[in-house]
Amino acid sequence: MTRVVGVHGIGNYRPGESAREAAVRLAAIWDTALDRGHTAAGHDGPARRAPRDMRVAYYADLLHAAGRQSGPADLESLDGFERELLDAWLAELPLPGNTAAGRATWAPRQAVSWLARTRFPGRTVTEWFVATFVREVATYLRADAGVRDAVRDHVARVIDEHRADVVIAHSLGSVVAYEALWRHQHLTVPSLITLGSPLALPHAVLHRLDPAPVPSGAPGSSGLPQGARPPGVRHWTNLADPGDIVAIPPRGVGRHFDRVDVDEHTVINAFDFHTVRNYLASPLVARALLWETG
Repeated sequence: MTRVVGVHGIGNYRPGESAREAAVRLAAIWDTALDRGHTAAGHDGPARRAPRDMRVAYYADLLHAAGRQSGPADLESLDGFERELLDAWLAELPLPGNTAAGRATWAPRQAVSWLARTRFPGRTVTEWFVATFVREVATYLRADAGVRDAVRDHVARVIDEHRADVVIAHSLGSVVAYEALWRHQHLTVPSLITLGSPLALPHAVLHRLDPAPVPSGAPGSSGLPQGARPPGVRHWTNLADPGDIVAIPPRGVGRHFDRVDVDEHTVINAFDFHTVRNYLASPLVARALLWETG
């Protein structure tokens, strides 16, 4: 029996459900998507696929309790810190003319319009996605709210109680899992799989991690700080869609974190490139799970 813990990403707050109910519902969704990935990879036979016990560490309620998640998710609602993270994120996107001199001319609404035309099916969805990402990341990263410690400790507790063989962490969840496993170094996790991760996003995430990455002064390096695989993790696989606007810069996790064993990039979906269902249904995730179970 392979014990799997999922750590969800943005946009997963489930009002009207208890934390336990939300965790159970998300686990069922994740489990179904993982089954699709095994089918796509040809792992349907019992000899190829070990039984799986799936849990999800649900923490969206802790972000919501911090008070910044209940309002409308739009650009006008962003506060100063959230706007700072948005600007750092937009600076890394491949916007037309996005050079050191030209990117400052791109206002957030202009950038959202470009994303809606080129990467998302509609402006409303695009603005919701952008605003939700920066708000939830900001809520987690705020130094004065105590939310960060509560989220990390909760995720670590689920990993510990479930005695996870595999931790699969998506989007913001990859940041939470990374920090939780560093904070609770007694936890031993044979396999960490990060999906659509913003861990390497300069200034918005990478420079704000705890523990702080070590400054890189290696000749020929980008000068960005270097993180490392948490001590209790034996094998780290990072997977990203090259079109995922959260998992930037491209191949950044492999470049800016030591001891990443696999860093693969493949098209997950032309437009729905960040949704966890599509990542989990990828044959690459099925192969990563098969590696763990032998």
